Amino acid sequence: MPYIKTNDGTDIYYKDWGNNDAATTVVFSHGRPLNSDNWENQMFFVDSKGYRAVARDRRGHGRSGQPWSGNNMDTDADDLLRCW
Repeated sequence: MPYIKTNDGTDIYYKDWGNNDAATTVVFSHGRPLNSDNWENQMFFVDSKGYRAVARDRRGHGRSGQPWSGNNMDTDADDLLRCW
């Protein structure tokens, strides 16, 4: 399973499907209380069209770490950028 480690040591689970050299990457971001699994049908579709699809479990959700801090929009954006 692919994980990235953030600056504060939190493990973030992500899925990276499709062509890494594709000109277009589609990023899926779930809301509360979901996780990246909710995007699988859409990710299969995007992949079948030749695009790259990236989704991650936000910190505190799914297979990602459950930290007490960092649950704000700035940290969420930083976590997302680290996934690709």
